[in-house]
Amino acid sequence: MTTVVAFILMFGLLVFVHEWGHLIFAKRSGMLAREFAIGFGPKIFAFTRNETLYTIRLLPIGGYVRVAGEDPEIVDLKAGHHIGLEFNEAGKVNKIIVNNKDKHPHARVIEVERADLDHRLVIEGYEIDEDEKLFFEVDPKAMFVMDEKETQIAPYNRQFASKSVPQRAMQLFAGPMMNFVLAIVLFMILGFIQGVPSNEAKLGEIQENSPASQADLQAGDEVVAVDGESVSTWEEFTTIIRAHPDEEVTLTINREGATQQLNITPAAVESRETTIGQVGVARAFEESFAKKLTFGFTQTYEWSALILTNLGKLVTGQFSLDMLSGPVGIYDATDQVVRTGFTNFVMWTSILSINLGIVNLLPLPALDGGRLLFVGLEGLRGKPIDPQKEGIVHFIGFALLMLLMLVVTWNDIQRLFL
Repeated sequence: MTTVVAFILMFGLLVFVHEWGHLIFAKRSGMLAREFAIGFGPKIFAFTRNETLYTIRLLPIGGYVRVAGEDPEIVDLKAGHHIGLEFNEAGKVNKIIVNNKDKHPHARVIEVERADLDHRLVIEGYEIDEDEKLFFEVDPKAMFVMDEKETQIAPYNRQFASKSVPQRAMQLFAGPMMNFVLAIVLFMILGFIQGVPSNEAKLGEIQENSPASQADLQAGDEVVAVDGESVSTWEEFTTIIRAHPDEEVTLTINREGATQQLNITPAAVESRETTIGQVGVARAFEESFAKKLTFGFTQTYEWSALILTNLGKLVTGQFSLDMLSGPVGIYDATDQVVRTGFTNFVMWTSILSINLGIVNLLPLPALDGGRLLFVGLEGLRGKPIDPQKEGIVHFIGFALLMLLMLVVTWNDIQRLFL
């Protein structure tokens, strides 16, 4: 149950922060954000505030911000339609009732001759069986009512396409950007909670009944060599230990200014179908205030570089698709991380946030990076790409991503249950 709650909170935080970035910059540039959604599929919770419908949906596989103009507008009035109009105090149309007009007895029914709800915001038409042509001004925030469901109209200046290239690019980039910001903040919090991991091969907590405790290693010891091979960083020390499961090695340590040698046999531990050595020591932490402040930035940079390196290996075939994980694999990994403690869970959340930001910036259709690519091409060409062609590309890309998600999820299930 703890893992379920932790996974829901982690998933909700990552998606919320990502989509919140899109939402804030959409609103700042004057776009009409129709919906802010966490999850896909049927709604399980919803409310409306400041023009935007906020929803939580059933399937925890992402989220979205639906901005006016990104999808075909459902607000469409054609000549010959009979519609009902309701007016505000200024005499402008504030409700356009398409059907079920009998439920709106105060509505003025007209036959449409022409309507412009994008630029001029006017409706032209005639009252039923009358010949006098009428002109009605439409409020920019008027509601289009169909089947008793209200949808706010979106004049062109509120639509995504009406904004400048920099505004649209920033709205698309803001989601991944907020994932990096979240990672920086979480790593910084970790730095203040537990201190900053030392870059030196200095030992922290020693586990009871571990090879390290049996070899009389103590917290504060600094490893300077292993089997005569000089060691200066924690990564060098752990790399050598991992490579020697069930093999005795000699550690040269510095303890309170004095050098001594200790023999130790790393325990053999199974990890991802390989055997590695472990001695049961934790990394030492520093309490430098300056390092705590910069810890969020340095860790975000280092993990970003590592993830990009692994993505490069995936593209070049050095990693196979079997190494990718979907929601099932991430849930299983989260279960293992939660058992190791709160600080590791916070670090795991930070790493996933960076991963989400980087993946969304890949120049693939349907992802933020793919859409940024189209905006960039428009900036270079000086004119937009045909929206229909762009829509087809994104649709195909989304379908392929869903197919990849199914393949990865099936691999996760095989690893767990088969």
